[in-house]
Amino acid sequence: MRWLSGRAGVKPGNEVDLALARRAAGGDEAAFAMLVEAHERPLRAFLSRQFGEDDADDIAQDAFLKAWRRSASFDGRARYATWLTRIAWNCAIDRRRARRDWPVDTPPEARSVAPSEAGAEVGRLLSALTPQERASLILCEGHGWTHGEAAELLAMPLGTLKSTVARAKARCRATISGGTND
Repeated sequence: MRWLSGRAGVKPGNEVDLALARRAAGGDEAAFAMLVEAHERPLRAFLSRQFGEDDADDIAQDAFLKAWRRSASFDGRARYATWLTRIAWNCAIDRRRARRDWPVDTPPEARSVAPSEAGAEVGRLLSALTPQERASLILCEGHGWTHGEAAELLAMPLGTLKSTVARAKARCRATISGGTND
């Protein structure tokens, strides 16, 4: 598909991030700082919910370092957030491989849950999900990503992603109502 935004292949709305990435690729630290400022909070929020706060900080730092080094490879066809989160996801996979003691299928510890009652409830619901369900639900419902963007990031077919989100929602509803949905 060809996007009509002035550059072939660039999705509308990605022009600013693309321009900043190009400047960063040329060594412009201020341009990269602007990208970090715009994308750090949502990335860390996703990673905290997925992997726990301590690991999230390390993964985010690794991801931003790689994004800085690879700035020239951002082409604007996907949102910068999608591109950056894909880098972070791959950093998490690398981290998991390097640290065999890191919990692969264990939900993040309660330490990553926000102190509020609502945050604690969300943390409890998310901790009952599998890592794939948790990531799918957080991306689509928590961060507003399209199913297509989340499917691309998680490297799963679109239909599988949609089913995973639906299953995660059903499990959360069942947990809230006191039933089980396994």
